[in-house]
Amino acid sequence: MQPGEMSRRGQHLGGVLVLYLAISTPLFAGPLTVSSDGPITSIAKAIAMAKPGAVIEVHGGIYRENVLLDRSIQLVGIGRPVIQGTGQASVVTITADRCVVRGFVIEHSGGMLVNEDSGILVKSSDNRIENNELRDVLFGIYLLHADRNEIVGNTIVGRSYLDIGDRGSGIHIWNSSYIMLERNLISEARDGVYLQNAYHSQVRENRVHHLRYGLHYMFSDDNDLEGNEFSDDVAGAAIMYSKRIRLRRNAFLHNRGFASYGVLFQSDQNCRIEDNIIADNAVGIFMEALLDSEVTGNLVAGNDVAFKVFSSATGNRFEKNNIVENLSPLELVGRQTENAWNGPVSGNYWSDYEGFDLDGDGVGDLPYRIQNIFEHMEAEMPLLRLYLFSPAAQSLAMAERGFPLFQEQHEADKHPLMKPVAIASMRSHVRVRPAISLLSIIVPTLLLVFATTVFRMGTRP
Repeated sequence: MQPGEMSRRGQHLGGVLVLYLAISTPLFAGPLTVSSDGPITSIAKAIAMAKPGAVIEVHGGIYRENVLLDRSIQLVGIGRPVIQGTGQASVVTITADRCVVRGFVIEHSGGMLVNEDSGILVKSSDNRIENNELRDVLFGIYLLHADRNEIVGNTIVGRSYLDIGDRGSGIHIWNSSYIMLERNLISEARDGVYLQNAYHSQVRENRVHHLRYGLHYMFSDDNDLEGNEFSDDVAGAAIMYSKRIRLRRNAFLHNRGFASYGVLFQSDQNCRIEDNIIADNAVGIFMEALLDSEVTGNLVAGNDVAFKVFSSATGNRFEKNNIVENLSPLELVGRQTENAWNGPVSGNYWSDYEGFDLDGDGVGDLPYRIQNIFEHMEAEMPLLRLYLFSPAAQSLAMAERGFPLFQEQHEADKHPLMKPVAIASMRSHVRVRPAISLLSIIVPTLLLVFATTVFRMGTRP
């Protein structure tokens, strides 16, 4: 056979092979349509037919299958279709970059924590998961080595019938950075949002309630937490072993129970906590080994203890906060701290400050001693909190002010403010559940502050 003939025969066989492959595994750029009455009735079949970049529209109905997105496609639900998993593994797994999953009800994942069984398991980058409802899932959305993903507007409800330790997180992020979490509603999981080794991420305008930790950072630096609401949890947020975390305009509400906190800091550094509302918690802010951080412009109101501070928390500054009608302003664990309870010219507003302002500069002429003898005893024996407002406790506190026994142990605000500080408006940042819950705390508190201020001004020369 001549070389030219061999070449032509090879080209012919190659063309036949390409034609055969095209017929046996057709790929379409889309859009493809999946519906219960066909011709394509399976999401998995539509994905197998789609070219990268295709759009697959899935119409209303129940699709009983696990789905794998192994190429870059947009999977769009029309009429709120349900993807019902097999009860094994994850319902939707994304391994390709640049995918979109939007508009689905996703349910019935597997139940193995060690296998990351999830409603949506993401192992790729640059994806967007938007406006889905996830229910009866172990983990809601799990990001595993997956950068630059956006998770927006999803509702996630965990398996409330499981013990809290047997549930997965609503959104679980592991070793993934540059993540955007925005406007998600999460409940009945173990932790609402869990981030470990996750850097440069933003958590904005989410509502998280009825679980263990609303948000849980572990070894995750340079993250922003802004405009969220964390309520009715064991702890609103637990921030551990992290640096440069910024908390702005969040609400930490009604987090009560044994060892409950609005915000917990454990071994963190260079954090900034500003313009938050921290109200009606067992402990407002818990600090152990928090270093070189700023607490500025917050409302800390109606908590059993406003601040629980270990002596290992040092180099922190508290300035222009409103600390209002807490049962106890401070529980100090240790003899003293090296924190500044005021800035160079102004400190904080304390609703129980009894000093005066003769020069009229808005700053009290006497320091505010934050801890009295009874509160020192309470730190060592927390059950004494039950007697905080008893006649015996008040008598002991009055006697101690006249004859201080533990002067060296008292923390003090050297520049206490005479009037509350304006807190940045949160109405455009936090969607309160229910709407009256925030007002029910703030309005009576501000009225009480106003009445107390007027009374004190009227009784002073």
